[in-house]
Parts: sequence; C-alpha cells; structure tokens
Amino acid sequence: MVKQFVSLEWKAFFRSPAFGTNLALKILMVFGALMMVLYLGGAGVGLYFILEKADLEPFSTVNTFVIYYIVGDLIIRYMGQKMPVVNIKPLLLLPFKKTKIVKFALGKTVLAFWNWMHAFFFIPFSIVLLAKGFSPLGVIAWHVAMFCFIYANNFINVFLNDKLWLVLSVGALFAALGFAQYYGYFDITAFTQPFFQGLYEYMWPVIFPIALLVTVATVAFKYFLARLYLDAGLAKKVSEASGGDLGWLDRFGKQSTFLKNDIRLIMRNKRSKTTVFMSVMFLFYGLLFFTGAVEVYDGPFWKMFAAVFVSGGFLFSFGQFVPSWDSAYYPLMMTQNIAYKDYLKSKWLLLVIATFFSAILCIPYIYFGWDVLIAVLVGAIFNMGINAHLVLLGGAYIKTPIDLQSGKKAFGDKSSFNLKTLLVSLPKMLGPMALYAIGHFTVGPTLGYALVAIVGLIGFAFRDKVFDQIIKIYKTEKYKTLAAYKQTK
Repeated sequence: MVKQFVSLEWKAFFRSPAFGTNLALKILMVFGALMMVLYLGGAGVGLYFILEKADLEPFSTVNTFVIYYIVGDLIIRYMGQKMPVVNIKPLLLLPFKKTKIVKFALGKTVLAFWNWMHAFFFIPFSIVLLAKGFSPLGVIAWHVAMFCFIYANNFINVFLNDKLWLVLSVGALFAALGFAQYYGYFDITAFTQPFFQGLYEYMWPVIFPIALLVTVATVAFKYFLARLYLDAGLAKKVSEASGGDLGWLDRFGKQSTFLKNDIRLIMRNKRSKTTVFMSVMFLFYGLLFFTGAVEVYDGPFWKMFAAVFVSGGFLFSFGQFVPSWDSAYYPLMMTQNIAYKDYLKSKWLLLVIATFFSAILCIPYIYFGWDVLIAVLVGAIFNMGINAHLVLLGGAYIKTPIDLQSGKKAFGDKSSFNLKTLLVSLPKMLGPMALYAIGHFTVGPTLGYALVAIVGLIGFAFRDKVFDQIIKIYKTEKYKTLAAYKQTK
C-alpha cells in the first residue's frame, strides 16, 4: 500500500506542468537545508564551550532556555511547514482504507526536514555532554525527551491548521514572557528549568514527554481521519457573506469595482487575512535596524533596506500574488469585457493606498531620529512609484492558484519561484539601497535620500507608459496563466 502511495507521489512530481520549477526549487531547498544543518551542527558542537567560556554552566543554561526553543519551533513550523500532502480526493474514490491514507500522510510529516534537522543540534550537543563526563543514561533520557517535544510539535501542527488565533496567542504570550524575564518582572524559566534538568537527573520524568507524543499523535490521527470525507471534512465551508457596499470607493471610477472585490476578499478569506496580518508585522521590522540591536545592520545603506521593508509589508506579501488572488474566478473574468488596464490600476491603487497608510503608521520611528523618519518616507515613495509596478510585473509570471480557505503559505508558494520573478524581485530591495549608497558615499545622506525619492517620483510620472508595457506582458502570458490556474497539483 505504501509503495503505491509513493509511486503516485513520484508520478505527480515528474508529470506536473511545473516540473522544471519544482526541480529548481528542490535544488535550492537542498542548499538551504545544508546551510541549516551546518548552523545547527556548529551550535551543537560549540554551544557548550561558548557558554563555558562565558562562565555559565552550559547544560543548566540550555535547560533554562529550551522552553523558548520548543515553542519557537512550533510557531515557525506552523507558518512554514506544509500539512500532510496527498492528493486525497481522488484516493477516496479508490479501494484504499482511510486509515491507510491518514497513516501515509502523517508518516510523510514524520520524515520531514522540520523534524530531523534538530538532530544536527541535539546529537552533537549530547555527544559533547558525554565527553564531558555527564551520565550516559541521563543524557539519553534528556535527548529522547527533546525529540518527543519536537515530534509532538509536528503532530500539534496538524490539528492547529485552522487555529491561527491560538498560535498567535501562544506566540504573543511567550514573547511577553521573554520581555518580562529580560526586564526582571517574571521568570517563567524558574518553573520550566527544573523540569528539563530533572529529565537528566532523575530520568523517570521522560515518561511525560513520551506520553505527550503518544497523545498528540493519536489526536492528530483521529482529527485527520474524522475530516476525510468529501461531503464534510474536505468540503468547502460556505457561509453568508457580508462586506458592506463600500460606497466610498466609488470615487475611483472604473477601478472601484475591483477595489471593492479585493477588500471583500481580504475581509472574508483565511489566506488573505493571514497575509495582511503578516504585512502588519513588517512595521516592526525596523526595530532590528534603527535600534542598533543587530550590529551587522549598522551599515548606512541597511537603513534604506529597512525603510523599504517597513512601509512595503502589504505590497510585498499581498502584491506578489496579483493576480493569483483571483485565480478561482480568473478564467471567468477573462471572458468578460474587462480592460486589463482598469484591472491592474485597481491593484496598483490598493498597493499604493496600503503603502501610504503603512508610512503613516511608521511615524513613531521619529523617536530614533529625523533621519530614520525621512528614510521611511522616501522608502514609501520608492515603494509606491517603483516597487508597486515591479510587483505587478512579477505577477504576470507567478502562476500560483491560491486556496483562499487555507491560512498556510502566507509567505509564498513553491510555484511562485522562477528565474523571471527572481530577476524582477532583485531591484525592489537592491535598487533603493544602491541609489542611497551612491548619494551617501559621494555627497552625503541627503543626496542618498533625494535620489531614492526622485526615482520613486519618476515612477509616478511615467505610470501610464509603464502600465502599457506591463499589460502587453499580461496578455502574452494570459493563456499560460489560465492553464496554470486549472492545475491542482
């Protein structure tokens, strides 16, 4: 049975219309995985000695902060790890037992890189502990417990698929606990550290992580199995929609119809809501740069990098999937008497309005100095004048149908990677950084800001000509896009 499932997955990969894209992405993912393995392996080998050199008891210190490691793993994998991927609906029409399908799907997650990559930290670290004379049985018990927590996260992620609010609440709670511990108000590790240390000292507490893993694996199996029905679990939920008439948008003329459609889409669908939430998080990205929290970001042009990011969260996260947001009804739209220019201008207007309000929300960055606020404002001008066009241009080559009911992949999708989109994406960040660097290293920061703002204003001035060129590309890619939106794999 497993052999048949593997064969189907293998054929689906090689027969996919996006096989070339998938293969290129897999190669890049291998390099990324190798880098992660090197980082984790280096931390596993060197962390003990680094902490020892800092006059800290290494094992006790790791047990102090391992709670944040485990919770951080859960949140990160929720945002990035794909759920069990099997083309389930066709299989339900075949003589396969549902339990077999569920076991295979969950088994794929067990073998996922998200799980076994942690071995490159915990195994070397455990070996170092043994070399330093720690009890072998205690180290093994601690090691087994850590992997029970990691795999528990894997199965928890399965039934948290539709619980974004819960994951965000847990993340916010532990972020607050981290701040409270840093400033000395409350130390959660005073309660968690003895438990993790006790895994080594007493060994018998390892039964609790093992019991947790068995419990969540059982719950995940039952959760998945209970929803493995075409007329229930896999059916799309339909509810009465209400989004108001949004009459205030009528001032935008022909574009108002599309703007209303996009705003209702954002208000009603899980995927778009998740993406908008992620774009709000971009507003806080500047704290890494403007506060000096990360020393490597102290270079002058890094300030412009941050400025473009904080005001462009919505533009980069939502805008990169234009027109994929409309993939469910894009073929119908193409049969109507709709002008491409009106359609694309409405998307451009939405991106510009969102960027403008993002810039307003960034005004508190003036706390770090007027130069920071000026950087944010000129970055917003560049986003509205240049990057809004580049995002629409890249959308012509991103042929990724979007499941609006899924909150996952808010950061992107494997089908959105190709050489053309990569080439279009590079100027979004490198352009303003290069312009600012030219001005900064020749005359001074004032010229750097002026160059970025001037190029953004030029983008506004030549908007119509740029739209004409983008429309030609959309028309050229039209039938490829329609064909891609019909693909389910």
